[in-house]
Amino acid sequence: MDTTAAIIFIIAAFSLGLIVIMQRNNIPANLRRGLAITTIVFVAFAFFLIVYSLTTMGS
Repeated sequence: MDTTAAIIFIIAAFSLGLIVIMQRNNIPANLRRGLAITTIVFVAFAFFLIVYSLTTMGS
């Protein structure tokens, strides 16, 4: 199984989370909540992909 796409998504999700945390004062107020929720969903899915890949590593 080729996991290149999953690795790219994981890196992008954590990068987005880091950028949102670092630039939270520069994000407009009307965009902040939606961007934060989207980032949380992406990071949670990235954690799921990490756990899934670790559990299926041997097969």
